[in-house]
Amino acid sequence: MTSNQKQTMNTAISVIDKSARYAKCIESSKRIHWETEQDVIRGRRFDLSKKFLPDGLSQVEALDFLSTAERRLLSQIQGRTYSAIFGLVERFIGAKITELTRHHWLGDQVAFEALVRFTDEELKHQALFRRLDSMMHEVMPPGYVFAHDPNAVAELVLSKSTWAVLALTCHIELFTQQHYKQSIDANDELSDLFRDVFLFHWREESQHAILDELEWEAEDARLGDEARDRAVDDLIALVGAVDGILQAQAREDAAYFQRVAGRVVSASETARVEAAILAAYRHQYIASGVKSGRFGELLFSKLTAAQQTRIGDALAPLLGDRAP
Repeated sequence: MTSNQKQTMNTAISVIDKSARYAKCIESSKRIHWETEQDVIRGRRFDLSKKFLPDGLSQVEALDFLSTAERRLLSQIQGRTYSAIFGLVERFIGAKITELTRHHWLGDQVAFEALVRFTDEELKHQALFRRLDSMMHEVMPPGYVFAHDPNAVAELVLSKSTWAVLALTCHIELFTQQHYKQSIDANDELSDLFRDVFLFHWREESQHAILDELEWEAEDARLGDEARDRAVDDLIALVGAVDGILQAQAREDAAYFQRVAGRVVSASETARVEAAILAAYRHQYIASGVKSGRFGELLFSKLTAAQQTRIGDALAPLLGDRAP
C-alpha cells in the first residue's frame, strides 16, 4: 500500500469515527432528554436552610470569622451567581454552535442534527437559569445584582476567532462536569433542588463537551499557522475578559453580603469576603478547567512551545495554588 493510499484510508477511518461520535451524542440526547418544570423543578422551592454551592467551590471555609449561618448565606449568594454565569455563557455558546452548523448543512447530516440538538439544549438551559434566578429572587433578601448583560458579553466573545471561542467553550463544559462529579453530586449539605439542577445540566453538558472537541479539532484543521497564532491571542484576551467579569461580580456579591448579613459587617471584613469570593470564582471558572488534564491535553496538542508559554504566562496570576 502506498503512502497516499494509507493516508486516504486513515482519513476515511477518521471520518467514520467522527460520524460515530456525533451519532452517539444524538442517541444520548434522546435518551436523557428532560423538561425543566416536570423533571427538574417539580413544584419545589429553594430551601434556605441548606447551602447552594459546596465548600469545595465556594471556599467559604477560608473565612473563619463568619458564623455557620453566614457561610451558608455566602454559599447561596455564590450559588445564585454560579447559575447566572452559566446562563450568560450559554448565550454565546448557543450562537456559536448555530453558526458552526453551516459546515454540515450539505454534508454530514448526523453532525448537523447533533449540533442542532446541542443548540436546542443550550436554549433550554438559558431558560432554566432565568427560571432559577426568579425563584431565588422570591426567597433571598432583595438587592442582589448580577452586573453583566448576556448579550453584551456574547457580542464581545463572538468578536473573537472561532478557534478561541471553541477553546473557551470546551473549557467551560469540561469544568462543568468536573464540578458536578467532584463537588455537587451526593453532597447532602446542599439544597436538593440546586443539586438536581446541576445533575440534569451535567447530563446534557457531558454530550456537549464531546461535540466541542470535534468542532474545535475541525476548526483547528482549517487554520494556518498565522491564524492559529492570532487565535491564541484571542483566547488570552477572552480569559482576561472572564476575569474582569469575575472581579466585578465579586465586588457586587461582597457588597450584597454586607447588606443582608443581618449584622454590621466591617469594611475590613467585607474586603476579606470580596477577596475570598474572587479567589473562589477564579478557581471555579478558570483554574479548575485549566488544570483539568483533558483540557490541557486538547489545548496544548494544538500549540507550539512558544504559544504554550504565552498562555501559561497569561494564566499564572489567575490560577492560585489550589488543586482542581
